[in-house]
Amino acid sequence: MIRSLLLASVLLFMGNLTNAEEPAKTPEPVTKKVDIGTQAPDFKFKDSSGKEISLAELTAKGPVLVRLTCGCSGCDKELAYFQAMHEGYKDLGLTSVAIFREPDTKVAAYVKEKKLNMLYSVDTKGDAWNVFETKTMPTNFLIAKGGKIVSVAAGCDPSGLLAKKLSEKVAKTVNAETVDVQKKVADDTAKK
Repeated sequence: MIRSLLLASVLLFMGNLTNAEEPAKTPEPVTKKVDIGTQAPDFKFKDSSGKEISLAELTAKGPVLVRLTCGCSGCDKELAYFQAMHEGYKDLGLTSVAIFREPDTKVAAYVKEKKLNMLYSVDTKGDAWNVFETKTMPTNFLIAKGGKIVSVAAGCDPSGLLAKKLSEKVAKTVNAETVDVQKKVADDTAKK
């Protein structure tokens, strides 16, 4: 009996040693198809007039800033910085696209009130969020001419700091001086 217990203990001990020598399995990293350095997804959307627009066609002409957004108070405060960025770089080839999640009527009123000066679309089903693999609103994708994603900036920053950093990346993409969107918005506000 003692011999059997001793043998069982040795076998159990040896089994534990064998298991201890096996390296811990590291979970596979999650690779996103839509990330910095990857090709932007093949995405089509309808503009405010109902015309279908292809992201690939836009990026063939120049860089594109896709902003998946809404009209919440944070995004609303941040909008002025993105409009300043659009104005500052549009003559250098930047196309800015705002894709809203709210219903058409709400967006139409918002666009009119804010005098939105960029291309926009309404996506109440959230297809763009699925295609771009994000749930965060807003999320901004800077896509270089040719379609490679240069920057992904998620989250809302009503102070304009996120937009300022993104403006620096746009400037590099179009080989131009950086537009200080925070200063531009502050100057425009002071004039009113």
